[in-house]
Amino acid sequence: MIRRRTRRMLSVFTVLVTLAGAGTAQAQRGSAAPRPAGAPKAATKAATKTAAVRVPQGETVSGISCDAMEGARMHTHQHLVLIDHGKELTIPDNVGQRPDRNCLYWIHTHTADGIIHIEAPQPRTFTLGDFFTIWGQPLDRTQAATMRAAKGAGGSLKVWVNGQPYTGDPRAIPLLVHADIVIEAGPPFVPPPKFTNWGTL
Repeated sequence: MIRRRTRRMLSVFTVLVTLAGAGTAQAQRGSAAPRPAGAPKAATKAATKTAAVRVPQGETVSGISCDAMEGARMHTHQHLVLIDHGKELTIPDNVGQRPDRNCLYWIHTHTADGIIHIEAPQPRTFTLGDFFTIWGQPLDRTQAATMRAAKGAGGSLKVWVNGQPYTGDPRAIPLLVHADIVIEAGPPFVPPPKFTNWGTL
């Protein structure tokens, strides 16, 4: 009689323990946030995240060094205009100058009027991409500094060099003597202004 009662009590205890364990597991599953269908099990960083553009801090960039004095063997000037939906943006003064390092890059600006100065110790080919790299701003067919082309098929910036449309990679535009470069994001797209105020440059 005692053995039967003991066996019965053990059976009841086993059932209770099993039910309690199942309830705990269900509660743990219920506390987790539901995962949408097709979502990955673990979150990962987006592979398409754009790398931040960095302003050079005095190190040599693309063979262009930051020197204590302006180079004297090559001295040319260009003019750059950025127009964002009809509004002209300011090209900052002192681009490419590092007073904290007591140096300036061979490509730089002195004033906020869009005039680029190339003062290098040796002749070489410079491009608009070099200037944007020293400036620390992005440049491609769809973005120039803070300007972005309109989204959609065929969306791209419009570029003019010396008054003529340019359809190539804007980074490859050579910075020749008195090159007059205009980049626009639109609409609207206004007629590219012509720069003539070279003075003695």
